[in-house]
Amino acid sequence: MATKIRPLHDRVIVKRIAEEEKTKGGIIIPDTAKEKPQEGKVVAVGPGKYEDGKLVPLGVKSGDKILFGKYSGTEIKLDGEEHLIMREEDILGVIE
Repeated sequence: MATKIRPLHDRVIVKRIAEEEKTKGGIIIPDTAKEKPQEGKVVAVGPGKYEDGKLVPLGVKSGDKILFGKYSGTEIKLDGEEHLIMREEDILGVIE
C-alpha cells in the first residue's frame, strides 16, 4: 500500500479476502450471484478509544484475519484497491 493512512480512534482498515469461484461440489458461481465476502485482513489500526480518560488499545492488530458483518464499514479506495474502514465494534471475531 503506497498511500499511507492511519485510522483514528477505534477504527480499522480492512482488505476483503476474495471468496472461492467454485463451491465444494464444483459448481462455478457467476459474478452476479456472488455476495461480498465477510472475511478480511486488517491493514491498519487506530490507537484505540478513550474510556474514563484512559486510552484502551484495540483487540486486533495489523495482519489479523477477521470476520465482520455483511453491511459493516464504509468502502474506500486506496491506490485503486477497495478497502473497508470500520469501527472495532463491527468486527465479529478474529479467525485463527
